[in-house]
Amino acid sequence: MTPRVTFAVAARVLAQLRRDHRTVAMLIVLPTLLVSLMWWMFIDSPNAFDRFGGPLLAVFPAIIMFVVTSVATLRERSTGTLSRLFTMPMGKLDFLLGYALAFALIAVVQALVVVSIALYALGLNIEGAPWQLGVVAVLDGVLGTALGLFASAFAATEFQAVQMMPAVMIPQILLCGLLIPRDQLPTALHAISDVLPLSYAVDAVISVAKGNGFTSGAGTDALIVLAFILAALTLGAATLKRRTA
Repeated sequence: MTPRVTFAVAARVLAQLRRDHRTVAMLIVLPTLLVSLMWWMFIDSPNAFDRFGGPLLAVFPAIIMFVVTSVATLRERSTGTLSRLFTMPMGKLDFLLGYALAFALIAVVQALVVVSIALYALGLNIEGAPWQLGVVAVLDGVLGTALGLFASAFAATEFQAVQMMPAVMIPQILLCGLLIPRDQLPTALHAISDVLPLSYAVDAVISVAKGNGFTSGAGTDALIVLAFILAALTLGAATLKRRTA
């Protein structure tokens, strides 16, 4: 890995996103709209929004980042751009880390917007520090990016990349503790949830909401999410194809 090359890839991706206003709107505005919709659904039951609102700050950014990243990476391969890039002194990990860095910066903006609106406009009640919720939200967005980069290696077309979303993300949504606490799941499903990254993303948000900061449960969950991010990027580099079939 060469830092100069990695930063060059990140700058290139950010330049592309700057010209793609619809994608930027999807990345930043859509999570806020979805959380606002959930608030509206539970407007007569504020306790219910407090129960679901926090975990949704982990789920929505991860899903959206997954879809956008996997499709964008596939487009680089299908158009031959990736093959041309690899004729330069750039490694697979440089490419993936550059993408991850660019989308991590987007995730920071995304988290600032959605967390601020959830807390100060929609009245989401948490006992922990707002900045810790923001940090976790950024990690969750980067997690979606890393999973999207990894999943794109197994798709041949952009349509197949989109199809990867329900296969990869929906089981995690069902088992992450959003619908039912993980400790109430059947034993086999609880064991499966223990190896799914979104489970720890949601656990981190719930820990912060309960006032368990980074020095307690939330810190451990955040580190596990970071480990999943690094693992996904490493595996993505190992499976990334240099040429389009």
